[in-house]
Amino acid sequence: PAAAVLQLFKTLHRTRQQVFKNDVRALEAARIKINEEFKNNKSETSPKKIEELMKIGSDVELLLRTSVIQGIHTDHNTLKLVPRKDLLVENVPYCDAPTQKQ
Repeated sequence: PAAAVLQLFKTLHRTRQQVFKNDVRALEAARIKINEEFKNNKSETSPKKIEELMKIGSDVELLLRTSVIQGIHTDHNTLKLVPRKDLLVENVPYCDAPTQKQ
């Protein structure tokens, strides 16, 4: 389990670096938060609790990787969105004719 915890820690940091690339404040805030969460739980010994924490950590990583999009202010009321490759997935095609519920 220790190796899996370390792996998750590293994965979260790699994801943080991709998701918040070039955003010093967000990179630092995420780094502090990740380190803080792992440090606060480093003495946890209950396998069940460790499993729960690992699940939360992987859910957070997935959420960051697939749902967070970076926006850059180009002027006072314009935001340029910077989607990563992970975000550009096929969407469910739009259907103009609603289906009847049974």
